Amino acid sequence: RGGPSPAPPRPAEQRGQRRGAAEPRGAAEMLSSPWARFYSNSCCLCCHVRTGTIILGVWYLIINSVVLLILLSALTDPDQYHLTSAELGGEFEFMDDANMCIATAISLLMILICAMATYGAYKQHAAWIIPFFCYQIFDFALNTLVAISVLVYPSTIQDYLHQLPNNFPYKEEIMSVNPTCLVVIILLFISIILAFKGYLISCVWNCYRYINGRNNSDVLVYITTNDTAV
Repeated sequence: RGGPSPAPPRPAEQRGQRRGAAEPRGAAEMLSSPWARFYSNSCCLCCHVRTGTIILGVWYLIINSVVLLILLSALTDPDQYHLTSAELGGEFEFMDDANMCIATAISLLMILICAMATYGAYKQHAAWIIPFFCYQIFDFALNTLVAISVLVYPSTIQDYLHQLPNNFPYKEEIMSVNPTCLVVIILLFISIILAFKGYLISCVWNCYRYINGRNNSDVLVYITTNDTAV
């Protein structure tokens, strides 16, 4: 009465159907994401975001290691780096023992965060990059607050210049500049720094998305190529 029933699809065809259904969904999610337009696998116009993150992590690691060595040498020989109130022309002392210990702890924490980011980008572990990305966001927020404070209270620049030591390089030349021009120059300088920091944040974020997407795609391919998977 009826014709022969169609043969059930073979495992290879099932895998192809599942893979074909999964790929358009992933592509649609990428296109529908509001951040998809900012996603790129290249940074600095010449290297991959993973390579750029590794270079950035090593660079921060070197800087914080140098700062840590300076702080440790200052703790072992306080007279070499200790500035008294007479040298600063104020009523306080610069970098006492408590501040030195706090700065040393912060340097150690930064070295750990930078090492985690470098290792995570090299071994393609996305979770290890998150602390470094959070530090970049925090640093960007602090610089933004500085720019806002300079814009709202421009007189703080002159107050800060008066608090500098008398032997500070080019102090008289800086104070002789028109206050309005000085505010514009400082805001322009901070804006350039913020733009550069924002670009570095986008590079690290793209590296995180690349590694996370790569790991998820590897898991998807493993499931779809397994004949016993449902």
